Amino acid sequence: MNDKFKKFGNSITALISGKDLNREQTRELFSEILNNKQSEIHQGAFLAAITAKGPCPDEIAGAWDAIYDIDTVKIRPNTKQPMVDNCGTGMDSFKTFNISTAAAIVAAAGGICLARHGARAVTSRCGTVDLCETLGVDVECPVETVKTSIEKVGIGLFNAMSPFVHPQALFRILSRISFGSILNIAASLANPVMPEYGVRGVYAKEMISPVIETMKEIGFKKAMVFYGSSGNGTGGMDELSPIAKSWVAELSEDGNIKHYSLSPETMGIRYPVTPDEIAGGNDPEKEALRLLKVFTSKEKKALYETICLNAAPIFYVTKEVDTLQKGVEKARDIIDSGQAMDKLWQWVQAQNRNPHAGKENLKALLEKI
Repeated sequence: MNDKFKKFGNSITALISGKDLNREQTRELFSEILNNKQSEIHQGAFLAAITAKGPCPDEIAGAWDAIYDIDTVKIRPNTKQPMVDNCGTGMDSFKTFNISTAAAIVAAAGGICLARHGARAVTSRCGTVDLCETLGVDVECPVETVKTSIEKVGIGLFNAMSPFVHPQALFRILSRISFGSILNIAASLANPVMPEYGVRGVYAKEMISPVIETMKEIGFKKAMVFYGSSGNGTGGMDELSPIAKSWVAELSEDGNIKHYSLSPETMGIRYPVTPDEIAGGNDPEKEALRLLKVFTSKEKKALYETICLNAAPIFYVTKEVDTLQKGVEKARDIIDSGQAMDKLWQWVQAQNRNPHAGKENLKALLEKI
């Protein structure tokens, strides 16, 4: 066994014993994984060990360094507004409906420029890419098609599992992994456009600080990171919770980070939401129909309120509103006026190598609700 394998193995042992790595060490080790210079056993053991320990900010940033530098296509849409990415990291104990995708469409309809970066389901039942594909968005398209969509209609989705987006290795790793890992955070941050504004839900309360600190370290100007309680005393969601308390970290443009908590009542949620009403399903088509019922005003209770709640931070970080409560109200107005549905029509055609196919796909879905 050569020194390279021994050194890598020693790093796995250190992680298992609870020791943190520094940013440069993590970058070097992740580079070996991305360049496939370690055995698959070592690669899997490393991801499991660092995830089980709980990644620190230096480790998340180091993993991001490697993924962004080595294995991320760089592209810059020509937009007048700052670009925003919103997502949930997955790995949470309560699997919800894909709230972040619906919230992104609402925000785009409100004039915010969304450059999203997501994946198919790994730890959830229906991932961002699965849902968007079902709605009619072309998720296997080249990055230039996504760029054009962002420029034309203010929203686009880069598929983290596509070799067009991560040509070196990430698509290989994500397509073979079925457990949550540090990649849920570090890889999700490796957005081809590197937006400076971000909204992220995380899978555990203790991950809020590491993730917001990492986002500051890698260049985000303003961001929010949160974790929501499911209200049953055990577990929670990578979204703002419409059921019970949410814990939030907010990065301001002056570099300061503040922590606070929110309740649904203080955010102006009108409807008492239960976990069952917002739980995720296994069937992407059924999930797409649930979203369409909200956007066509056929559902104005639990999912409607939850989507509005999670669109609010996007409006807030971009200074479209000065309070989250106003963001919730703005989201309601956008859905009620039909603008969210209009934006979805635009998106399935703009991010599509066959715009007619995207339009017909969405039309067929609407006939089922």
